[in-house]
Amino acid sequence: MPEPKVRKFAITIEDIYHEGGKPVTEPLKKGTILAVIENPFAGSYHEEISGFMKDLEPLGVDMARRLSEALGGKAAIEGYGKGAIVGQAGELEHGALWHVPGGYAMREILGDAKAIVPSTKKVGGPGTRLDIPVTHINASYVRSHFDAMEVGLTDAPRANEIVLALVMTTGARIHARVGGLKAGEIKGEDGLR
Repeated sequence: MPEPKVRKFAITIEDIYHEGGKPVTEPLKKGTILAVIENPFAGSYHEEISGFMKDLEPLGVDMARRLSEALGGKAAIEGYGKGAIVGQAGELEHGALWHVPGGYAMREILGDAKAIVPSTKKVGGPGTRLDIPVTHINASYVRSHFDAMEVGLTDAPRANEIVLALVMTTGARIHARVGGLKAGEIKGEDGLR
């Protein structure tokens, strides 16, 4: 397969100081990086598409590096997620191609992250929004880090494009207080607890 053809990138960073409670001194940072790429399979059905995952790997690593740097460096990252929006000339399976390269790219950049990277995908036109789930990078059961970030661009995806997304956060939800496993209690053996 050819190298992915990128039309544009977009990075968004949120600094969250409160959600109605007392403002915190150090905000939670939530960020996303989006890459709008040409969908090489748009317009017709292709039986073999899995080879494109390997072609997406360098793009995934570049995106993960850029986003982690925008959020203060890999040591600051505690949560992550990924997703894809496929243009209407494509199919949902084209978004699934992002599962492996998107997830492994963040693990490579962040070092020893153990938890599965939560993911979502959909088919839609320009302006379609996607809620990307977020969990702790080392233990999926840390409730304080269950979160999501809405992503999208007004002019993407065009019918023959895919929007690839990575999301990272620097900590727990502001004012998290629903109990469960705490980040400081992670054993980090299985990516769950």
